Amino acid sequence: MVDHVVVVGAGPTGLLLATELRLAGVPVTVVERAAERSPHSKALTLHPRTLEVFALRGIAERFTAEGAPLPVAHYAGLPTRLDLSVLDTRFPYTLILPQLRTEQLLEERLRELGGEVRWSHRVLAVRQYADGAGAEVEVAGPDGTGTLRAAWVVGCDGAGSTVRSSAGIDFPGTPTTLTGFLGDVLLDAPPPAEGAPSYDNAHGGIMVVPLAAGYHRIVGSTRGTSAAPSSQPFTLEELRTAVREVAGTDFGMHTPRWLSRFGNAARQAARYREGRVLLAGDAAHMHMPFGGQGLNVGVQDAFNLGWKLASVCHGRAPAALLDTYHDERHPVGAALLENTRAQTVIGTAHTADTPALRSVLSGILADHPDVNRRLAGQISALDVAYPDPGGALLVGERAPDVGLDGAPEPGLYPLLADGRFVLLHLMGTAAGADSIATAAALAGGEDRIRTVAARPTTVHRGWDGLATVLVRPDGHIAWAHHAVDGGADGPEWATRRRRPVAGNGDGGAAPLPGAA
Repeated sequence: MVDHVVVVGAGPTGLLLATELRLAGVPVTVVERAAERSPHSKALTLHPRTLEVFALRGIAERFTAEGAPLPVAHYAGLPTRLDLSVLDTRFPYTLILPQLRTEQLLEERLRELGGEVRWSHRVLAVRQYADGAGAEVEVAGPDGTGTLRAAWVVGCDGAGSTVRSSAGIDFPGTPTTLTGFLGDVLLDAPPPAEGAPSYDNAHGGIMVVPLAAGYHRIVGSTRGTSAAPSSQPFTLEELRTAVREVAGTDFGMHTPRWLSRFGNAARQAARYREGRVLLAGDAAHMHMPFGGQGLNVGVQDAFNLGWKLASVCHGRAPAALLDTYHDERHPVGAALLENTRAQTVIGTAHTADTPALRSVLSGILADHPDVNRRLAGQISALDVAYPDPGGALLVGERAPDVGLDGAPEPGLYPLLADGRFVLLHLMGTAAGADSIATAAALAGGEDRIRTVAARPTTVHRGWDGLATVLVRPDGHIAWAHHAVDGGADGPEWATRRRRPVAGNGDGGAAPLPGAA
């Protein structure tokens, strides 16, 4: 019998996790306290790694068909943008797509896989069984209060997570000390449509992002607004005043459909697993929304957790595998808080000296492509890796979408669409029994591995000379071997050791000599 999972929260994180579990045949119940999906979109962007996550399951085109690509990102709203075109990915851009539509597309995917969301179901408490065999979730729904029993519960229920507090997981960090604002408004005289222009001076800073149906989102902070509590309503007149102070015009704004404040509180769960309870997304980390990273990191949390939890639910792996979820994603969350805190200082320190600081930093980004690329890799999440403690080369790093000649698909990512491991034998002949046995031990059975013999048609950093690569369901590398002196599969294979690298965001893809 396959274990049952309750996912609390039907935002992007919870929905992506539920689709991963359903893809693997795991029974899952998604509960959401809201009666319906919010018409307002806190997030507007999908970053390159999130688009890769969708591509790894064959659904990226659903999002790219509707979103608007922007070949840059920003760091603290600095005038010099981060150049995403240099990154080694099929998606060298930020996709402008409101969170509402992202959630709708993910929910459609969940329904295709036989899952659904139970709306108007508010979690009151989560209690783990004394024998450690599972948990029960007390839920208040349209028909009254009831209890859901599950082997595992995952809290994707936001920064005020009931699941986290029920599990007794600490949420240390810093409280809100200043606030920013956003407004979705119509503009009679909008700024030039190219990109998402930003404006800043000693009064504050704003960014103007074009949306659909003629709307624009104005997001920023000023001296006059930063001291207001996040709970205080934000008015159109406040937005007009703030924008005039910074940009010299209010762009003829009118007809607001959403006005809101947000704070700079930064917190991270002390641990992402407590027994049968796990956390992902905003329930695990909260921060100032600089760089639009929150939704994206949450989706990537879920992608790391999904295949591991499915393996445990099917009995293919011990529960200890779930500890690697914390080990791999907690440092990513810590790095997220660090970079958003840094951006908050740069983007909200509105003093007479602030323009000079921003000018110097913007100049560095313009004059030093390596610095620009490093921050682009950080914001895009293409530099995220889970290094092997033994130092094995490539292990834990993100696998690029390697072009393949002789494979059932032209590239690596489509081969991972069913959520299994992929064992690539890159010398053009079938993988040997030793490699398959080793891969099967990691994957929880030979049926969980797709073996492919093909030759690479593109060059990616660190992949030169590789002969066999095992890729995890989440697109990270489990192990990589190369042939010593041209030896065959067996003792002659050697695990390559890690050498110093500049980060996963570096490098590019180019055709191999003679490749079609």
